[in-house]
Amino acid sequence: MASTSVAVAVAVNSSNYFTKDGVASVNLNPICSFSFQSGLFGSKIPTRELSLSVNGTRPTRPRPIRHSGSEPVKASTRSFDVVIVGAGIIGLTIARQFLTGSDLSVAVVDKAVPCSGATGAGQGYIWMVHKNPASDTWELTKRSHQLWKMLAETTRDQGMDPFQVFGWKKTGSLLVGTTPEDSVMLRKKVSQLSEAGLRAEYLSSDELHSKEPAINVGTVGGAAFAPDDCQLDAHRAVSYIEKVNRSFAPKGRYAEFYHEPVTGLVRSTSSGEYEAVRTSNSTLYGKAIIVAAGCWSRSLMHDLLKDSNVELDALVMPRKGHLLVIENYNPLQLNHGSMEVGYVDYQNAVFSSGLNDQSQTLSVSMTATIDTMGNLVLGSSRQFAGFSTEVDDSIVLHIWKRAGEFFPKLKELSLTDFIKNRKVRVGLRPYMPDGKPVIGPVPGLSNLFLATGHEGGGLSMALGTAEMVVDMVLGNPTYVDNSPFAANGRCC
Repeated sequence: MASTSVAVAVAVNSSNYFTKDGVASVNLNPICSFSFQSGLFGSKIPTRELSLSVNGTRPTRPRPIRHSGSEPVKASTRSFDVVIVGAGIIGLTIARQFLTGSDLSVAVVDKAVPCSGATGAGQGYIWMVHKNPASDTWELTKRSHQLWKMLAETTRDQGMDPFQVFGWKKTGSLLVGTTPEDSVMLRKKVSQLSEAGLRAEYLSSDELHSKEPAINVGTVGGAAFAPDDCQLDAHRAVSYIEKVNRSFAPKGRYAEFYHEPVTGLVRSTSSGEYEAVRTSNSTLYGKAIIVAAGCWSRSLMHDLLKDSNVELDALVMPRKGHLLVIENYNPLQLNHGSMEVGYVDYQNAVFSSGLNDQSQTLSVSMTATIDTMGNLVLGSSRQFAGFSTEVDDSIVLHIWKRAGEFFPKLKELSLTDFIKNRKVRVGLRPYMPDGKPVIGPVPGLSNLFLATGHEGGGLSMALGTAEMVVDMVLGNPTYVDNSPFAANGRCC
C-alpha cells in the first residue's frame, strides 16, 4: 500500500511510447537526458500471457527462500534479474507483474514485513467518484481499476470468490455535500465523470436517503454516485499477491528478504551502473533495481546515492493519517462507501517542497466504509508530522465527531462504548508536492527505478503502476503515457 516499440525517425526513449485503445503513440518530449532504447533486457526475455491467479485452495507448498532476520543468518550473495526494495502493495504487485508476465527472477527486500506501512493502514477503496478526469493521474488510476476488475473476474471464473480471496466487493461510492455550493460542485463532478466515460449520477437529498438511509446531508445537500466503484481488503489482497509470488519460488524465480534493512548499493566499476543491493544480511545482484519504499524512499535514496555524482531528491514525504475502526456496531449499516466533498480538496492540495509552515497542518474529512469483517471504518485525517505513527486521541475524537455530523446514529453510541469497541489505524502516506507519483528511471542511471509517491492512492494505482514499471524495464511501450510521472524535472 508496476508493460516494446515503434521505429520513428527521431531519437526518443522507448519509454516515451505508449499505447491506448490499440494505437501506439510517441511523446516527443524526452523524459530524461539519457536513453535505454530497447530496455535492460532487450528482446531476448520471452514474455507470456498474463496469468492473474493461482489455485484457490491452500495446499502446503514449498516456501520461498526467506530471511526473516529473527535468527542469525550468514551473509549471502544472490543474483536475480530484478531486485525490488519495498514490500508494500506497490513493490509486491511489481514483483507479481514480472513473475506472471515474463521469465525474469525477482527478489523483494524490506526492512519489515508487508502491510506494516501505509498499505496495511488504508481503507481499501477503489473509487473514481472523487477523481479529476483532467488530472495527470486519471488514466493511470482508470487503467489500474480496470486491472483490479479483470483480476476479480478471473478469480471468479476459476471458481473462487473474490471477496474471500482479497476482499473484493462492488459497493458503489458516494461523494456527498451539505450546502447548495456543494450540490453545484457535485452536479459538475457528475458531468465530468460521465464525459470521461464513467457511469455517474447526481442524487438529491431525498434520492440519497433512499439509497443510503443512514446518511444525512440536510435538505439542500446531495451526492455524486458512482455505482461501479469497488472496495478490497488490503491485508487479504497482499496475502493473495504474496501467494501468487511465492508459487514461483520452487522454480528459483522468487525470494523474499524481510527484516533486512537496505544498507547500500554496489556500483559497477566498469559501467558505473548500480548492480546490487546490499542489506544487513545479503548482497543481492540485479539487472534492474526498483525502489518502492513509500514515504521512506526519499531518505533511502539520499543515503544510497550520497557518495555518488547522481543528484536526486525524490521529495517524497510522510503524510500521517488516522482511521477509526468501530467493531461490532450493528446499528449503522452502509450500502455504499461514502466521503465528503472536503476530502477532495485536502487530498489534492499541492504545497511547495518547503513545508515548514505546513508541518503540523491537519485536515479531517469524513470517509465511511464497511470492511470485510463487518466493522465500520471511519476517516480520515491528513497531517504533516514527520515519521511519527503514534495515535493522537484528539484526532480520533475529531474523526468521530465529524462522522457524526453525517451519520446521526453514531451520536447514540456512548463514549464508554466508543472507547471499548474502537481500534485505530495510523499510516504514513507517501506524499509528493505536485500530487502525483514518481514512476521511472533515476536520471542518468538506466537500471535504477523509482515507484513511489502515491499518497493515499497506492492500492488504487497499484496494478497500473506495476504494469507501467515492468513495461519500462523491459523496454515495452506503456499502456498509459508514463512521462507525467518521470523523475526528470521533478526530483533532480
